Amino acid sequence: MLSAQQLENYITQHLACDYIKVLGDDGTHFEALIVSPAFVGKNMVQQHQLVYAALGDRMRAEIHALSMKTLTPEKWQEQNKN
Repeated sequence: MLSAQQLENYITQHLACDYIKVLGDDGTHFEALIVSPAFVGKNMVQQHQLVYAALGDRMRAEIHALSMKTLTPEKWQEQNKN
């Protein structure tokens, strides 16, 4: 069964992340917050495609559902000013 930590590791092996947090406790359904400079200049669909590419075949084989919030470092800073 896949853990949230393993999923974080899979993503960070193939995508530079300034911040990442993955939650999920059933081994197949996960929620992720991912902040990456690779997202700069890309729309949300393109950002999600980068994450899917980082996961490769695991998305079909090990992960049933992945809900993502993807942010550029600039957007992440704006949201965390308080």
